[in-house]
Amino acid sequence: MKVVIAIDSFKGSLSSLQAGKAAASGIRRAFPDANIQVCPLADGGEGTVDALTEGLGGRLRQIRVTGPLGDPVECQYGIIQESQTAILEMSKAAGLPLVPYEKRDPLITTTYGVGEMIADAIGQGCRRFLVGIGGSATNDGGLGMLQALGFKMLDAEGNDVPPGAQGLEKLAVIDVSGKMPQLEECTFRIACDVQNPLCGSAGSSVVFGPQKGADAATVAQMDRWMERYSRLVMSVSDQADPSYPGCGAAGGLGFAFLSFTNASLESGVKIVLEETNLEQHLKEADIVVTGEGRLDGQTIMGKGPIGTAQMAKKYGLPVIAFAGCLGEEASICNDYGIDAFFPILRTSSSEENAMEELVAFRNLENTAEQAFRLIRAVRGL
Repeated sequence: MKVVIAIDSFKGSLSSLQAGKAAASGIRRAFPDANIQVCPLADGGEGTVDALTEGLGGRLRQIRVTGPLGDPVECQYGIIQESQTAILEMSKAAGLPLVPYEKRDPLITTTYGVGEMIADAIGQGCRRFLVGIGGSATNDGGLGMLQALGFKMLDAEGNDVPPGAQGLEKLAVIDVSGKMPQLEECTFRIACDVQNPLCGSAGSSVVFGPQKGADAATVAQMDRWMERYSRLVMSVSDQADPSYPGCGAAGGLGFAFLSFTNASLESGVKIVLEETNLEQHLKEADIVVTGEGRLDGQTIMGKGPIGTAQMAKKYGLPVIAFAGCLGEEASICNDYGIDAFFPILRTSSSEENAMEELVAFRNLENTAEQAFRLIRAVRGL
């Protein structure tokens, strides 16, 4: 029996590959001779760096960059040396969790640290970039990132504009002559699962500004500044299209990538599944195992388990899923390719205990064993 396992991380408990190894161990108790392939899985958001770096045999690099409020923060990104690939999550440098609630203010939060991460990776020899841009604390249109990569963002007097959305208000000149020349050699696959344009009622400021600390008046201001910024960008970049779906992601960071780099905005799951070559493994599989920490109605909204299941169904494969817990409407997953799912919690337990790494590993291992013992019994093996 050939089993392909692609399980997303159980956040706070198991990484993607740890979860995969737990399931594999349980399956081997039921099928000692099973041919098992464990693949990393993520959806482009939190955990993508760890999953892909570990799964593709890379290494993590820790550096200090400028955080969203201008203070230094420690962050990690992954490097796959063989393919000159860097794997980044913008939230490591400019994410909302890095900003205390009382200090959230998109007028000043910056993406400068994201540019510093990219510049560091270029210095490490990377020319391919996989970048997750969810969870941002910013609404600066990617202005900070561009500054860190050598673009000059100047006011009417020729001075550098301040960080954050307030910089967009003062921006008068975009000078691309000083950008890092290596950017011409780089490609960027941007994991972006929102379709918002840059400006307007569905744009970055209106839709996402409030959760980043903006009141109604500030939202209106930022949208006007962003619209003006888009016109400036279009005057220096033929690639700029503020209406393109996803340009409003991460406070306009998607727009900056599309306008000034060789970038594509893609589904996070699609990127991960392609980079891990999952489809090739599925072509020879007999059954597929997937899952995540919480399986619920949101799972069908671009999450890893559904992406895996739908790819498996191209080859008519049965798919089962394991989850740390089940939420409301989990059964809807049965309509999207997951044939059966199983919660792994086996006894009454506190949440804290259930999320301990060893406990979660054993629970997943034991549940996988019993599920596959049932498969063995039904098949008369």
